[in-house]
Amino acid sequence: MDIKLKCKCGAVTGVATNITPKNGNRIVCCCSDCQAFAQHLGRQGDTLDEFGGTEIFQTSQAQVSIKKGAEHLRALRLTSKGLTRWYTDCCDTPVANTINANFPFAGLIHSFISIKGDRTPALGPVSAYVQTQHAIGTPTYPHSAKKFPLGVTLKVLHKIVVWKAKGMQTPSVFFDDEGRPVSKPVVLGENS
Repeated sequence: MDIKLKCKCGAVTGVATNITPKNGNRIVCCCSDCQAFAQHLGRQGDTLDEFGGTEIFQTSQAQVSIKKGAEHLRALRLTSKGLTRWYTDCCDTPVANTINANFPFAGLIHSFISIKGDRTPALGPVSAYVQTQHAIGTPTYPHSAKKFPLGVTLKVLHKIVVWKAKGMQTPSVFFDDEGRPVSKPVVLGENS
């Protein structure tokens, strides 16, 4: 199934191709970095749930394409060695998290995924609610973990190995052919 991608204002649109519940992984992350990212963009209201969780669909970079508005993609890092967190500069919509050009992983943020209503048929159920030690209040998730459960970690690592073997780190909308980010990441706090 192809899933439409769209920022809040519609200036950036794209598609995630060949998406099924079996070829990706859906989580909710409550880590302080995901919360800080949404807060920095002023998007906590439509990115974070009531416990500070961000829903993320983990897929490969090659499955994500931008059809319109790629010039609006921007990147930041919360620390110099942290994840590269992508967003749009037109309306500050969180887009995805990546590691680097050689690592096929892309964690699509739910606010960029254009599915009306229940996402479960397309993306599968949430496999884990993680990093709940940073949650706001006392979360009532059906199954939560302070870290990444071993089963979920192994599932994602297996997918990453398969994606890497298939060369699914390219093409990438996030990195150019030389492996450089298409937008130089700003490291928060370095230029404050």
